[in-house]
Amino acid sequence: MTKVVTRFAPSPTGFLHIGGARTALFNWLYARRFDGTFLLRIEDTDRERSTKPAVDAIIDGLTWLGLKWDGEAVSQFERAARHREVVDEMLASGNAYRCYATPQELQEMREKQRAEGKPMRYDGRWRDRDPSEAPPGVAPVIRLRARQDGETIVDDKVQGKVTFANKELDDLVLLRSDGGPTYMLAVVVDDHDMGVTHIIRGDDHLTNAARQMQIYQALGWDIPVMAHIPLIHGPDGAKLSKRHGALGVDAYRALGYLPAALRNYLVRLGWSQGDREFFSTEEMIAAFDLSSIGRSPSRFDFVKLENMNGHFMRAMPDGELMVALIDSLPYLNGGPEIAAKLDESMRVKLAAAMPGLKERAKTLVELLDGAGFLFAQRPLGLDERAREIIANGGREHLAALLPRLRAVADWTSAATEAVVRDYALEHGAKLGQIAQPLRAATTGRATSPGIFDVLAVLGREESLGRLADQATR
Repeated sequence: MTKVVTRFAPSPTGFLHIGGARTALFNWLYARRFDGTFLLRIEDTDRERSTKPAVDAIIDGLTWLGLKWDGEAVSQFERAARHREVVDEMLASGNAYRCYATPQELQEMREKQRAEGKPMRYDGRWRDRDPSEAPPGVAPVIRLRARQDGETIVDDKVQGKVTFANKELDDLVLLRSDGGPTYMLAVVVDDHDMGVTHIIRGDDHLTNAARQMQIYQALGWDIPVMAHIPLIHGPDGAKLSKRHGALGVDAYRALGYLPAALRNYLVRLGWSQGDREFFSTEEMIAAFDLSSIGRSPSRFDFVKLENMNGHFMRAMPDGELMVALIDSLPYLNGGPEIAAKLDESMRVKLAAAMPGLKERAKTLVELLDGAGFLFAQRPLGLDERAREIIANGGREHLAALLPRLRAVADWTSAATEAVVRDYALEHGAKLGQIAQPLRAATTGRATSPGIFDVLAVLGREESLGRLADQATR
């Protein structure tokens, strides 16, 4: 079997789109499944729109997702000389020709076709003309001399056999009048030279596949296996767009998602493995194939992604989750401020709080928000519900409990819980009624991890200080 070589070939005109991330993931998984090679090519021939920050965003997004490519990333723009060399070969073999039609002529041609209700495509007016007839001062484009009869059949591993009548595919431009290669040409030459065996990309490239196959055939090159995957749609069924929310991989990192969870969610958008939802990376690689990719678009569901992320967070060992949180602080809202406070003593407290925190969070943002009480400065600001709890009988309970809690020598969750339970029993109150003002006073909120765990994590002095602040107001 020929060694599998896949590639991800984004255009650096913005962030790494979530649809592009899934395409990269599918290519990465397929290459890893067959012990092949996964390549990265930056399609930066559009010099006006291609920017270094966009290239950096793609590199950063793939790296964060854990999709490591093999070798160095290839710049398509830097291969322009090779693209022109191939076109020279096609001119010499008669598979390409110079077209001297002016932009005005082409515009008139399209307007005439539109008026007659015909498809707008190049009419081949320079296909068989002698270049000696060329008007002076017109720099030609180079066009493919495409077959005009018969059919081009894309035997697609996802879409099945898709047939295009060659008469519907016009003589596409290979080199622009300034000598710059077009996307269609550059993709074919690069894929051939890089040894790509499988092209896995969005089904919006299906028509491009037929045109590119004609270039392969004109050059006598082997055509890679093709698999065109359906696009991702928004919850409303429309093509995923900016109005559906965050689209860049960088935005999902800022929203507090784990790379493993996002990979797992993306692989399940369009690829099925029975009813199974959760996969380790190794399990994904072992199971991934092209035959299980469906033909229908998948709908992006933020609620499902959030739930999946919560599952991964709860399943992650506390130490690993803490590392993931700390590594993410530069990207999370409020994260840099927390990072500045994260000295060794605070790391110890955060580690101790992690079991309770992760049970209540679905994202790292929620995890960080839940950990906010650890970093709060006295006197704490209380949210509205916490203020109500303190005002409506809570302050009296705090004042009565303080002497008892101060008498606790061994400050553990079990010891403080025993004191509060005894107090509740004496006053004929439920434990929750007494725990609520304790929670409000120590965290500033009505919800938190278990209150006795909170007291243990904060420590004796900090806990008693926060309780006293609210009891004596």
